[in-house]
Amino acid sequence: MVEEDLKPLINGCRKRDRQSQKMVYQKLYGFSMKICLRFAKKQVEAAEIVNDGFFKAFTNIDKYDENWSFKTWLSRIMHNASIDYYRANLKWSQMETLDQSEFFRHEASVERKLGYEDLLETIRQLPPAYRMVFNLYAIDGYTHEEIANMTGITAGTSRSNLYKARQKLQQMLARPQSIIALLLWTLWRKPIRVSAYRSNFYSNAK
Repeated sequence: MVEEDLKPLINGCRKRDRQSQKMVYQKLYGFSMKICLRFAKKQVEAAEIVNDGFFKAFTNIDKYDENWSFKTWLSRIMHNASIDYYRANLKWSQMETLDQSEFFRHEASVERKLGYEDLLETIRQLPPAYRMVFNLYAIDGYTHEEIANMTGITAGTSRSNLYKARQKLQQMLARPQSIIALLLWTLWRKPIRVSAYRSNFYSNAK
């Protein structure tokens, strides 16, 4: 359900009230930046995505269903804006296809933790295509088939880039394979998305 403190502002946004839009922007800018910073390499890129996301949110505010959390609805818009940004600026053809059997060559065990902010900073150093797939799969919990539908690549290419992202992370962190297991199973076991809401939202809020 819509957060009570945002409800009057959202009603104002439905009426295209600029002051209400400004207040929503100010209240949720930091929340939105945290999402977009995971996908962007630099803060200036993340800010550009955030602004585009808010523009889409205010333009499509009439599609918002108040039975759902507004922050959940906005987070999906920010995810979609991040994907659209990279679809417009990247050559997805640079991604490689890899045989799926290669993903299971190594067994991993959890040995140690690494600071969350350090991990995010390392992930931001991944090549953009790898960073996008890693975020969607490892952090947000999407399947490769869902990522393919969202980004316009194949499920095989998504698997390939997840594998390559893991390899790059291992190289950058100079850690054993277990750090990847830690990433996937310890720090981010609770994805941001709301599964029941996700399928209907993506088509309505692009």
